[in-house]
Amino acid sequence: MSASTKRAAIRNIAIIAHVDHGKTTLVDALLKQSGTFRDGELVPTCVLDSNDLERERGITILSKNTAVDYDNTRINIVDTPGHADFGGEVERVLGMVDGCLLIVDANEGPMPQTRFVLKKALEKGLRPLVFVNKIDRPRADPEIVVSKVLDLFIELGADDDQCDFTYLFGSGLGGFAKPDMATESDNMKPLFDAILRHVPPPIGDPEKPFQLQVTTLDYSDFLGRIVIGKIHNGSVKNGQTAALLKDDGTVKKARISKLLGFQGLQRIEIPEAFAGDLVAIAGFDEVNIGETVACPDNPEALPLIKVDEPTLQMTFCVNDSPFAGKEGKFVTSRQIRDRLQKELLTNVALRVEDTDSPDRFSVCGRGELHLGILIETMRREGYEFQVSQPQVIFRTIDGNPCEPFETLVLDVPEESVGNCIEKLGVRKGEMQNMETGADNRTQLEFVVPSRGLIGFRGDFIRATRGEGIMSHSFLEYRRMQGDLDTRRNGVLISFEEGTATFYALKGAEDRGQFFITPGTKVYKGMIVGENSRPQDLELNICKAKQLTNMRSAGADELDALQAPIQMTLERALEYIGPDEMLEVTPESIRLRKMSAKKGVKR
Repeated sequence: MSASTKRAAIRNIAIIAHVDHGKTTLVDALLKQSGTFRDGELVPTCVLDSNDLERERGITILSKNTAVDYDNTRINIVDTPGHADFGGEVERVLGMVDGCLLIVDANEGPMPQTRFVLKKALEKGLRPLVFVNKIDRPRADPEIVVSKVLDLFIELGADDDQCDFTYLFGSGLGGFAKPDMATESDNMKPLFDAILRHVPPPIGDPEKPFQLQVTTLDYSDFLGRIVIGKIHNGSVKNGQTAALLKDDGTVKKARISKLLGFQGLQRIEIPEAFAGDLVAIAGFDEVNIGETVACPDNPEALPLIKVDEPTLQMTFCVNDSPFAGKEGKFVTSRQIRDRLQKELLTNVALRVEDTDSPDRFSVCGRGELHLGILIETMRREGYEFQVSQPQVIFRTIDGNPCEPFETLVLDVPEESVGNCIEKLGVRKGEMQNMETGADNRTQLEFVVPSRGLIGFRGDFIRATRGEGIMSHSFLEYRRMQGDLDTRRNGVLISFEEGTATFYALKGAEDRGQFFITPGTKVYKGMIVGENSRPQDLELNICKAKQLTNMRSAGADELDALQAPIQMTLERALEYIGPDEMLEVTPESIRLRKMSAKKGVKR
């Protein structure tokens, strides 16, 4: 088969959508119906979500590559994350593909992240194929969703060709797709056919010198660093010499020790690959995302991948609490710094900077979830450290101080609408749209400063009694909105080091709500609960009951404590104030005051 014929038999497509609109489930259906799995093989759901954190949270965090064969054509599929915080993954993989499949929930319609991923795809000049998913759910209105998607295309400035998009209806979980609602279908054949028809074959000249852009990095204990990317021009053979063009302009030559292609969930060794193929290459040690692997005789660099700047900053520092070093395996500043620098190799949306203190590092990311996943990953690897309250990153544009704004969409019960509007009004939110559905639920759309969303999730859950759904995505930088009123109650602080007792916690129960249970080890300055008043309050929660030989009048009464507030990592990050730190270890999450605060009541 000639190189041009082989190129025509390839389709490279990215699957993009808002979180929970069914990307990974749809990929499962495509893999099953393309014959990737043998009959009777036990296949887990969301098979591409292989990371432990992805499976626990039910979300995609890292983009994944897979490939299926259909009608003598190789379809390379890239599954992308849906959360706005992982938008950097979407931005870099869109350069690998020639088309994209935009999935929209038939119930929810276009959401904030739908806008973000579609905007990036249109900027790359891609012509999206639209799949209206979950049409078998109650409340689904597929035809209305198609018209809303068209409105979004027009709003984002799509050209006439892009606005004339092909759309299909179906269900990833049900495993079917159809061109219109009147047609019956029980398989994904219409979607496969639409991909072959509407996604163009890769452009690139196999006769030109070899060029591959690095879009993903992986690591193997046997092969070392693995580079994944798309061959833009030329061809490459297993074992040949290639040149790595670094982002600083230097050229480093090395031998390609392994050339791997994608087949289903496996990487298979291949002897040669041509322009348009997505491949994995081993043989280069120090590689950064966006760099170019090229022909050693005529090396030419491809343009570097541009990723939007981060909007949130946190300080990571060495744990200096009284319990430091008791639970973690890696505790020194050098170990924390090396781990953060290693994360920079694969996490393109992250920024790490040294500060004036050798024990503190400024870490910038896309949002609380982006940085929260990094913190959770590090603590599972055995790291022990502290982090500060997240702060938004301000910029000066045309001489004016500006701050990041986000699009926020809330789906709430009708009786909670007024409460939500009031809380967002205090946080400088501006309502853009409000729609009431037939099932007594209302969808609210706001534009809010990112500062206003820090700590909002807890208020929102309480305001809607846990029945609300919220999602948000970065919009743009705008003029600063002044001070926000995001006050919360004061905190309860441990008065001394020791072990919390039932007797002391029961006696202080009227002071507020606790975060700990009896038997928890505490230290002076550790935050153990939330005060019912605005001031901070120090308590002695290690006080034990004085025993006597006299029988107590209430000895036969069974006392019970209120259930404590469970402080998860995300909740703690939202909760801590500017003078507080979050202590993170493999076993515990503790909140503490930075230093002894003057004026604290006892």
